[in-house]
Amino acid sequence: MRPARLKHIISNFPKAKILVVGDLILDEYIRGSVERISPEAPVPVIWANKRLFVPGGAANVANNISALDGKVCLIGVVGKDKNADIIKHELKNRGVDLQGIFVDPGRHTTVKTRIIAGHQQVVRVDWEHTDPLSVGMNKKIMDFINKNIGQFDAVIIEDYGKGVINKSLLEKIIAVAHSAKKIVTVDPKEENFLYYRHVTSITPNRKELENAVRNIRIKDTSNEFRVHNDTLFNDRDIELAATQVVKYLDLESILVTLGEQGMCLFERDGAKTSIPTVAQEVFDVSGAGDTVIATFTLSLSSGATKPEAAYISNFAAGVVVGKLGTATLSREELAERLG
Repeated sequence: MRPARLKHIISNFPKAKILVVGDLILDEYIRGSVERISPEAPVPVIWANKRLFVPGGAANVANNISALDGKVCLIGVVGKDKNADIIKHELKNRGVDLQGIFVDPGRHTTVKTRIIAGHQQVVRVDWEHTDPLSVGMNKKIMDFINKNIGQFDAVIIEDYGKGVINKSLLEKIIAVAHSAKKIVTVDPKEENFLYYRHVTSITPNRKELENAVRNIRIKDTSNEFRVHNDTLFNDRDIELAATQVVKYLDLESILVTLGEQGMCLFERDGAKTSIPTVAQEVFDVSGAGDTVIATFTLSLSSGATKPEAAYISNFAAGVVVGKLGTATLSREELAERLG
């Protein structure tokens, strides 16, 4: 890929308008040091000296888009609690449109608290509801999408399995987006793969693809693909699984992220694009998948072909894994990495 062409695509990011729908998560980091063991139990005592709140889940995807100068509106559900105020404050400061965030007093805002001593995570505490949304909340979300879909170039579905992305809602979102001729991409949850029919692209990692094809029956006219044991997929397994998922779900493409092996794009016409990793240092992979789908979708919305969008998102992921915690990158950082 020519760097000049890729830089031209990212120069169009500020013109793109993306709608992100999914599970909102507030990532809380409590940092400190350990100097003794508790007399109450054999556990370390953390002398906390810093607390940081960062948007996670679908909120992190929106944060990545905004950091890359794209325009983004976020749809999700929070509880009626102080953590809802915190996540909305953090997102507003990052330039995210919050008109699509709805309050459900029967749920609490999803929070993941990580307690870190030095550079070592000691424990993580999750507060969350995973029950599907009510019929009434689904209707509020769809009313908003129906009214505003024409403003956007693409829709990102961010499925973290916390209840926002459910079969009924997803079918309606995809139908509305198709009718409006919008790009639709999905960061999938493996148990929900069957819901993602007819979208532009899904972006599973290796584990999500492996688990999905073990848990669902993928058939074509000639054979059925199954994995009967727990061994890791080899390259041939990944290619077979990905191409059959594309056919079975009627996707335009699937972008499989492979960690230190980079990523691989499989398209409906049989084209395959393997992209080696460009990460120079890896400090933290949390949130890298959010960066991939944000950058991939922004690129598609800015005139990129799917292979070009995959290359750009691979460079973006290579930057964020070199940062500690749930991170983003700027358009300038991305352009610099492209050379």
